[in-house]
Amino acid sequence: MDLLAHLEAYVAAVDEASFSRAADRLGIAQPLLSRRIRTLEEHFGGLLFDRSRRQVTTTDFGVLLLPYAQDVLDRAHRLRHMARSARQSAVRAVGVPADCGPAALARVIRAGAEHGTTLGVHELPPEDRAAGLTDGSLAYALVRVPPEAAALRVPLGLASAPPPNTPDGAHPAPAGARPGPRGRTVHLEDLRPRRGRGATYARRAALPILITAEDQVPYARERLSRAADRAGLPEGLVRPAGPMATALAETLANRVTLLCAEPFARRHGANWAPLGDVSLHRGYDPGVTRRQPGVSDVPDWLVALLAAAVGAAPTMSGTAQSDAAGGNAPTRLAARG
Repeated sequence: MDLLAHLEAYVAAVDEASFSRAADRLGIAQPLLSRRIRTLEEHFGGLLFDRSRRQVTTTDFGVLLLPYAQDVLDRAHRLRHMARSARQSAVRAVGVPADCGPAALARVIRAGAEHGTTLGVHELPPEDRAAGLTDGSLAYALVRVPPEAAALRVPLGLASAPPPNTPDGAHPAPAGARPGPRGRTVHLEDLRPRRGRGATYARRAALPILITAEDQVPYARERLSRAADRAGLPEGLVRPAGPMATALAETLANRVTLLCAEPFARRHGANWAPLGDVSLHRGYDPGVTRRQPGVSDVPDWLVALLAAAVGAAPTMSGTAQSDAAGGNAPTRLAARG
């Protein structure tokens, strides 16, 4: 027995003092309403209505049970309302790279609230973002893909220490100093030490290049390794970065260079020069899980804000950007499994 449906029939009949009006109110046939009331009477073991008179009247037994029936229906109504509110306010987890700026991520969260969606931003390495979409722990995520097949492309470059802040070059600028202008395009072969360039150039060219976890996905690591070999860079010059704070400190102290996106370098007061080889740049697809109810394609407004957060090149915008490179990003992501 559907107790709630039967109690609704009972309470409606009491309110309307008529089985026919109660059936109309509930949108059901009168015979069905009558059967529900009879079933309820059998369940409780007593008559709820006196049918001997021309007008339906409630028995003393029915009057006694009425407030309890109304209380059950009120609680069920509140339960449904709370469930609906919980579904509508459910936090949608968004996976992003670990080097996004706090202000950009705050704009993502604020825009979600403006669009009626509560977003929780999680800074994760690439493999965890892909796994989160697969198992449903993330609703949306930026998934690393080769830049030539990506909806979003983020130029990469080398971050280095800021220029000296004195004319004689005796002291480096502090970490919070305003960074200098963007450097000229860097080609890896330009970093190879050459004879006749002087000790200063040789020392600068020999600085190690650190790569963060975001650029250690297999295809990106392999591409960078092959490019370094073709450029004739010394073995071991390109190596994984340790903790980000340490990598930044070494970069600003002019002991290493750091492979990163421009917004990250600028945010920490470093100089930045773009890599000329675009195949070494980052590529992202805005991915969506298929394991959460109510989650469909990534909204255009979220794609735009995520693109800004990672420093994507402004080549396309809106739907055109998310539909680039042969179909929309979620479809291409699903096609790759």
